[in-house]
Order: sequence, then structure tokens, then C-alpha cells
Amino acid sequence: MENKWTKQELKAYVLLFAAHANFLEDKKEMDFIKKLVGKNNLDHMHDEFDADNDYQRIQKIKAETERLGYGKDEIDNLFLDIKALFIADGRVDVLEENLFRGLKHILT
Repeated sequence: MENKWTKQELKAYVLLFAAHANFLEDKKEMDFIKKLVGKNNLDHMHDEFDADNDYQRIQKIKAETERLGYGKDEIDNLFLDIKALFIADGRVDVLEENLFRGLKHILT
């Protein structure tokens, strides 16, 4: 698996992964992602995201955060973006909370 994503592409992919925690694609969450990473990055990464299963998604996220040399501060900022994404639709459900904890475990 050789991706060579940019940091913005990784952010788009991670946020898409988080947005799909409850198996719904909420318009407010998608607008939030588009605002953070731009329409082109979102569209490009959405196509790749849709082609992957959950295992592939997690492996790609792990591999790219390592390849891009994400340190503690960048990972912390990524989790701040995920928190903001989760409240973009006005509610945080248990599936989103569980995904957040799982990603924390994987990336920290």
C-alpha cells in the first residue's frame, strides 16, 4: 500500500472516516470537511474512501500519519478537528464517541 497523500488529503480521509462513524453522511459534517480541506481534496479522497473497507481505511490512516511524520501536536490538532466535526450537526452520538476512542488508541 503506497499512498503518498498530502497532509490535507490525510485530514480529508480521516474526517471522512470520522463522519461515517454512525453510517450516515450528514450534509453539515460534509460541509465542515469541505471548509477545512477544500472541495478538490474532499472529492478526491471521498472516491478513495468509498472504495476502501474499514480495515483498509485504518491501515491507510496509520501508514500515512507515520509516513508524514505526524507528531503529538499534529495528532492532537487532528483530534480537535474530529471533535469539531462531530458537533457540526449539533449532536455527538455513541458511535461517534466510540470511533473517537478507537482512533485515539490507534494513533497515540
